[in-house]
Amino acid sequence: MIRKEELNLVTEWDKTFKKSDKVDHSKVTFVNRYGITLAADMYVPQNPEGKLPAIAVCGPFGAVKEQCSGLYAQTMAERGFLTIAFDPSFTGESGGNVRYMASPDINTEDFMAAVDFLSLNEMVDPDRIGIIGICGWGGMAVNTAALDTRIKATVAMTMYDMTRVNAKGYFDSEDSEEARYQHKAAMCAQRLEDLKAGEYKLGGGVVDPLPEDAPFFVKDYYDYYKTDRGYHKRSLNSNGGWNVIGCESFVNQPILKYSNEIRSAVLLVHGEKAHSCYFSKDAYADMIKDSKYADNKELMIIPDAVHTDLYDGGDKDYIPFDKLESFFKENLKY
Repeated sequence: MIRKEELNLVTEWDKTFKKSDKVDHSKVTFVNRYGITLAADMYVPQNPEGKLPAIAVCGPFGAVKEQCSGLYAQTMAERGFLTIAFDPSFTGESGGNVRYMASPDINTEDFMAAVDFLSLNEMVDPDRIGIIGICGWGGMAVNTAALDTRIKATVAMTMYDMTRVNAKGYFDSEDSEEARYQHKAAMCAQRLEDLKAGEYKLGGGVVDPLPEDAPFFVKDYYDYYKTDRGYHKRSLNSNGGWNVIGCESFVNQPILKYSNEIRSAVLLVHGEKAHSCYFSKDAYADMIKDSKYADNKELMIIPDAVHTDLYDGGDKDYIPFDKLESFFKENLKY
């Protein structure tokens, strides 16, 4: 029997962006195949006509739907799409009785469950569904596109491959058997400490206070997650972060294995000056290598933009919403 968990959902507007008067907003819930109930904000164009194309949005990794995924969802709804921005399992308002855990499998399933929900929504045309993933959820979105044949179009914004960064470190600087062994040994030791303590130790969100000698990408994250620009009380990155062992399985479970077999359209968008740009460049190269389906794959680099500029547009409205609109309209036949 598939049952929904009763979630305690906030009813007032508590987003990091202004509410639009061009769309209707409501809270919805749906269940993934692991029985976890997910919470989402749904945005519907006012006075819709006929069955609508739909888009599910999630990310960044450690963020909540009240931050940039909601901004993307609301903006795309203003442009005619029915959209949902959802919290992944174990985070935000979504269910899962162990908090602040992540899983390549479960988080891919979260996106597929969102597609389930949209496919069965009476306002949606089930043959015109796309997804948007931001940051770590960009990688999850591409991974989902490799598995879910119902998805007609995928956008990955300022993408991270969370399995790669967990297994190899930032910029692949810890890509050795010894470094991985020490990383795994530390998490195995932490498992026992957590059990003895009766609770999971948090790894810490974005560092605060910000050290003067912090790398630029840390300052970039601080500027979004720790300031009025993007802070949210339910965001892991804004507060205590994931559990120390929250991403343990990512070390040994790479995603994107069959990305070059994705038949549907994929658009990767990244900032030219983002520390993470190598993820999208490499993912695009892998996606088109020896692929019969390369013609509908695209890599778009935004001049001068850094990583978080594609969270909320930064100071120069870097998010190419016109491009996203045309991409989805073309590939969702809208």
